[in-house]
Amino acid sequence: MRILLVEDDAETADYIVNGLGQAGHTVDHIGDGPAGLSRAAGPSFDVMIIDRMLPGLDGVSLVKALRGQGVATPVLFLSTLDGVDDRVTGLNAGGDDYLTKPFALAELQARVAALGRRPASVEAVLRLGDLEMDLVARTVRRAGILVDLLPREWQLLEYLVRHADRVVTRSMLLEHVWDFHFDPRTNVVETHVSRLRHKIDRGFASELIHTVRGTGYVIRAPA
Repeated sequence: MRILLVEDDAETADYIVNGLGQAGHTVDHIGDGPAGLSRAAGPSFDVMIIDRMLPGLDGVSLVKALRGQGVATPVLFLSTLDGVDDRVTGLNAGGDDYLTKPFALAELQARVAALGRRPASVEAVLRLGDLEMDLVARTVRRAGILVDLLPREWQLLEYLVRHADRVVTRSMLLEHVWDFHFDPRTNVVETHVSRLRHKIDRGFASELIHTVRGTGYVIRAPA
């Protein structure tokens, strides 16, 4: 595979270039954000490995810019930032995977191989009735009207749409949207669903998001 590595730390970059090279990959290395954006928007790569903390242009902004330009190449973020919110920020920006430093070369190789096995033609748009989610541009429209969502609201809506016509429980949302593998007895789900409803359903002829009393929520297109 041809891989683009955008990493400003020379020691880390050498480690990755040598390790992936030994596995048979060709790695182009760029040391800063602006040059990385320029190279990534040019000749195609199979996978991109992008550090979050880069001089000139941080990795999150770089990937957002690429997705806005329609570049759908799989991206693996590298970062010393290992909190849940840090990972969510990277994935919501358009990243496909997230690996924290320090890391084992074998794991990096395995993650790169997994990204490289993804089909070249990836799903770019999710649709439900008159709702449209552009996964590349990271935009949401309802009846052609642009809806401004916060990152967590986007993640919540994407999960609901991917499970359209199926009831999703509060526990499922906590696990897959907030990465809580237990019930912290918080009303975070109810609060975010309420805000999402306000943005997605209010002012439109029909509601998409419905409460299933005592169970959870379901999103469905109008009959």
